[in-house]
Amino acid sequence: MAADIQFSPGELSRGATFYVAGHRGLVGSAIKRRLQAAGFDAIIGRTSSELDLRSRDDVFAFFAETKPRYVVLAAAKVGGILANSTYPVAFLSDNLRIQLNVLDAAQENDVERLLFLGSSCIYPKFAPQPIREDALLTGHLEPTNDAYAIAKIAGILQVQAVRRQYGLPWISAMPTNLYGPNDNFSPKGSHVLPALIRRYLEAAATQAESVTNWGTGTPRREFLHVDDLADACLHLLEHYDGPQQLNVGSGTDVTIREVANTIAAVVDYKGETRWDTTKPDGTPQKLLDVSKLAEAGWTSKITLQEGIERTVSWYRDHIVSLRE
Repeated sequence: MAADIQFSPGELSRGATFYVAGHRGLVGSAIKRRLQAAGFDAIIGRTSSELDLRSRDDVFAFFAETKPRYVVLAAAKVGGILANSTYPVAFLSDNLRIQLNVLDAAQENDVERLLFLGSSCIYPKFAPQPIREDALLTGHLEPTNDAYAIAKIAGILQVQAVRRQYGLPWISAMPTNLYGPNDNFSPKGSHVLPALIRRYLEAAATQAESVTNWGTGTPRREFLHVDDLADACLHLLEHYDGPQQLNVGSGTDVTIREVANTIAAVVDYKGETRWDTTKPDGTPQKLLDVSKLAEAGWTSKITLQEGIERTVSWYRDHIVSLRE
């Protein structure tokens, strides 16, 4: 209900120091682009080699030196089913340390507005669809990414705790499956959509007779272009102030098979698509209820077809410089 949404903050100062943690990643780079387009002229960021966010002393020193007024925490260790299943310790430990260090340093240095970004994987595996914000902590998580999810849940709770104890208007947003420029297209670390883009482009280039994808192709997923997310983030920073995390998505979902067929058509792949049903599907469906986001005044604009076409074009232009 609209009464549950709390509005107020107002326009952010375009000249204030704005720290985007993870400014070179998929999400952080999109947020930086959106802020620049909106006229922010004091955006700061540090690469992981310049500032290891897992180092508490270094993070506190950085905040003490730069004194940002606004912060978006988009830095995280992320990956697909394979990476999450293989390295759960790193996904839990690294993300907990990043969050604790940044949020604690931000609180100590009186950061006025902070947006913590999580993921839709925080919700129970069998949450009623579409998933409402109040489904959090009501059931078991998807085992293939539970370590990452627990870390993100801890971040949400820390933001809520800061609001209660210090009265700071910090907020959290939980995006659905994201894709777009600066995504991870590596075979071992990518999420499903960039993995499919790379697979079909390579198959088209070599004229392979078939492409084999994991699972059955039947799970349903919601996808959001990262430029849409960045637009939503700025909107929420200026128009939302409440303790509850807000879902950010398109409000529609498709099967993995449909995504694969769309990508195959976009890259003009003529071969056969096969499905390895010995591999895991993950959560059967993950569609977010974005009604509260709509009440806060924002809806997505980039269609999946358009977003895939733009991402394929970007990948082709940057393939020589992408990480493996």
